[in-house]
Amino acid sequence: MKKIFALAAVALLTVSGLTAQGTFKGVVKYKVESTGQVAMTIPDEAATAEIKVDGNNLFTKSAVFMSMMGQECVLVNNLRTTSCMDLSQVVGYLRSNGSEFTYQGDGKLIIKNEFKESDFDSVTIPDTEPGHYYYEYVAGETKVIAGVTAKKVVRHTYDDEGVDHPMTMWYTDEMGPKINVMFNGIKGMPLECTMDAGEGRAITYTATEVVKGKVKEADFLLPDGYDSLSDEELKEFFEQLQEEIELLQE
Repeated sequence: MKKIFALAAVALLTVSGLTAQGTFKGVVKYKVESTGQVAMTIPDEAATAEIKVDGNNLFTKSAVFMSMMGQECVLVNNLRTTSCMDLSQVVGYLRSNGSEFTYQGDGKLIIKNEFKESDFDSVTIPDTEPGHYYYEYVAGETKVIAGVTAKKVVRHTYDDEGVDHPMTMWYTDEMGPKINVMFNGIKGMPLECTMDAGEGRAITYTATEVVKGKVKEADFLLPDGYDSLSDEELKEFFEQLQEEIELLQE
């Protein structure tokens, strides 16, 4: 499978009678906790999170679900993702130190990605290539999270030494898209996951509540003030950004 492009996991509270996958409409709320042997401080603003769901559309502004530096929100439309990224502090700092960019904006960018179902055809085939991952769906193992019956899936990722770093997730296929690109293509919405943060630290995301129906079209609108660049312009900007950061570190 291709390299990980995003990851996050979650949890829920009492919901009865969820509808067929791809038709659920509502809000999934989560708690975020430090659960490793070494304690981490979770800021108050990051201790709760939520994802708004409208069929195959998802939207979140919660930091715990952001996979890139500066990412501020993510919108999923089936197999398409649109992210708002704020790199204005980095760009401003580099410019103040003499760096120049072809891009003349302030560093607030819209990042778009589009996938195909075939991109995930191999996601359950064992892949031990360093940095790649695959999913092992575990039949027969379930538990109830926030009133929802969750199924078990293990994500396997191997490092450069060939060591597997398995991560267990609990998910439901009763809501969200059948290929959830916000969470690396799992078959629904994650309800619980513990992520290894290194050096004995870990973060667990657990759903605490599912609120049915309380979303509207305006909840899935991206904020204003972000620049939309072409693929070529984005590629050039990020190449120049990397070069300037490396030069500054010399």
